[in-house]
Amino acid sequence: MMGNTRTRSDAKREAIIQAATQAFQEYGVNGTSMDKLAELANVSKRTVYNHFATKEDLVMHLVTKQFEDAKLSVTVVYDPARELSEQLCELIFQDIEFTVTEEHLDIARVAIGHFFYEPEKLKDEVAQLKAQETALHRWLKAAKADNKIDFDDLSRVVDEIDSLVKGQCFWPQLFKIEDVLSNQDKHNVAKNTVALILGRYAVT
Repeated sequence: MMGNTRTRSDAKREAIIQAATQAFQEYGVNGTSMDKLAELANVSKRTVYNHFATKEDLVMHLVTKQFEDAKLSVTVVYDPARELSEQLCELIFQDIEFTVTEEHLDIARVAIGHFFYEPEKLKDEVAQLKAQETALHRWLKAAKADNKIDFDDLSRVVDEIDSLVKGQCFWPQLFKIEDVLSNQDKHNVAKNTVALILGRYAVT
């Protein structure tokens, strides 16, 4: 019986999340009421509040879910037998593949649009997400332990890679200044990023 209750509760929660994803993109967060979410999710308003106390909680859930999905999308692990540039290029390419998906860009637009004038509400949550270890963190630490690269500040290297990638594969697409990159463009960004990073940090 408890299992069935949890299943129904999970289904309602998922319906609310799907409704929020749709409504926030169409009407904006401020233009979406809890009544509208309840209507779209086909649940009571009380049920919405039972799962998410505020619309900000829902936005942050969407952001966190995207971050977790991004972590799962990168599957490359350090292999001492493989060419350094080849595996780092593959890792960065996988990250780019997720970064440029419409779902990811849509959720980013929702979050940035809502928190643009109140960035402090987003700052702490994003800092906590960025503090989590990713495949890139693990790869860099393993490569350093193998004496293939050398650096003093792991977070700085991750931020440098992130900036190089997002400067070409996220921000222009987020604001629809440029179209989503072709497959060849993604490979070129990954390859150029690797050349810059290894040119700075590879042990020669």
